[in-house]
Amino acid sequence: MTDLGNSSITQGSEVVLHFDLKLADGSAADSTRVNDKPAKLVMGDGSLTANFEACLLGLNTGDKKSFTLEANDAFGQPNPDNIHHLERSKFSADTPAEEGMIIAFTQPDGSELPGIVREVTGDSVTVDFNHPLAGQVITFDVEILSVS
Repeated sequence: MTDLGNSSITQGSEVVLHFDLKLADGSAADSTRVNDKPAKLVMGDGSLTANFEACLLGLNTGDKKSFTLEANDAFGQPNPDNIHHLERSKFSADTPAEEGMIIAFTQPDGSELPGIVREVTGDSVTVDFNHPLAGQVITFDVEILSVS
């Protein structure tokens, strides 16, 4: 076997890949193929959780693999502490409180945290700050385009 200069993915590798995240029912949750824009990341930079990174370790350019991650290994279980009840007055005409909407809330440190409006009852708006895929078993399909 000739060495084509492929290096295996290790911590610190720069990786360009296509990926698809699918739910247990086969529906697509996320995909880089939709707009044909591969993801680019450096292993260990926080782009992926440790469990997703662990799937990539040791893969080479051209590899195609599929991994199934249980909820605890993917995006975790929903945390009831991440569900907040806000006053409807905190919302505006620009960002109305409507069930199903995803709204970015600015945190005290200036970063943004997306929340999903789960329920609107009178003056109370229930916002879920859990990851939208929390509690889900995820299939992680990857195609490694390059490793450097």
